[in-house]
Amino acid sequence: INKLKISGTENFAHLPRKKVLFVSNHQTYFADVISFLHIFCAVKWGKKNRLGIPYYLLNPFTRVNYVAAEETMKGSLISRIFLLAGGLTVKRTWREGGQEVRRGLDPSDTRKILRALDSNWVITFPQGTTKPYAPGRKGTALIIKQARPVVIPVVISGFWRAFNKKGLKFKKKGSLLSITFKEPLVIDYDAPGEDILAQVMDSIEQ
Repeated sequence: INKLKISGTENFAHLPRKKVLFVSNHQTYFADVISFLHIFCAVKWGKKNRLGIPYYLLNPFTRVNYVAAEETMKGSLISRIFLLAGGLTVKRTWREGGQEVRRGLDPSDTRKILRALDSNWVITFPQGTTKPYAPGRKGTALIIKQARPVVIPVVISGFWRAFNKKGLKFKKKGSLLSITFKEPLVIDYDAPGEDILAQVMDSIEQ
């Protein structure tokens, strides 16, 4: 229905089995993550830049978690199902119930992500929203400073055009979707969090 262009999976070749953080821009609630999970499974089966028939789901790649807003993931049955695919729910620091809220980081959310990185790959969306050009959130820099993971920037495009905001309904068929996995960032983990966050955000700009 839509064409998916995948590039940069060669950067997976020498990644460790844990402490890898994928940082990506964000365009839909679910379609982005679904695509990542399919790609990781396909690469496990030796595919690189295309998916094809999803026989790779017979033996999926399961050492991956993804960060999602608690507000987004509660309520619907489909959200609960997606949580079983490795969801790590965190409280939004800027929005709650559609209202702007300024709130400090929840230490339990940070610990949850750090524990996941200790054994798996983790996908996170530093903007924390599907709105374009939103600023990055300082929690991402905190995670990077504490866990010192390999950080892989990811740039996605076309998803906002092809899907609705949730990413579960088609908005425009025949769209070109693209996902680009960049080389790992060279990070000074002892640098100020603001500098690390700026480096991450620069790397995932389209």
